[in-house]
Amino acid sequence: MDDALPVPAPDRSVPPAASAGQPSMARRLLPPLATLAGVAAAFTYVGLVDPNETGHYPVCPLYGLTGVLCFGCGGLRSAHAVAHGDWIAALGDNALATVGYPVFAVLWVVWLVRARKALPVAITLRPAWWWAIGGVILAFSVIRNLPFGSSLAP
Repeated sequence: MDDALPVPAPDRSVPPAASAGQPSMARRLLPPLATLAGVAAAFTYVGLVDPNETGHYPVCPLYGLTGVLCFGCGGLRSAHAVAHGDWIAALGDNALATVGYPVFAVLWVVWLVRARKALPVAITLRPAWWWAIGGVILAFSVIRNLPFGSSLAP
């Protein structure tokens, strides 16, 4: 006589990934796709409403109060130029933002691929890299306000 109890069959109604606490594919892809929708909507709006015409957008508060250009000044004009495919004009409006657009696009694609594969998404840079990025932004902001850096001004 065997004293073993019968083992119930595993429940096959729940997929293994979901049973392990893994979010569904749609739930994983929602944040990067929502971000893409927001960026596309913003670029569409800026592409349709020209920031080169006065009255459509507010003046940068730093520039309005002090006359000093911040690192973002000219960013809307740059986005407008990119929306119209004019990368040269975009560089003239805000070179830092124009370089940032493809960097953002690459990071977004990495985010989308990693979300699809259910891999963690995190930007893990050493503090020295964050300081370097901040240094580049600061240098850009200072140089564009000096006479020899006037080519970086919008």
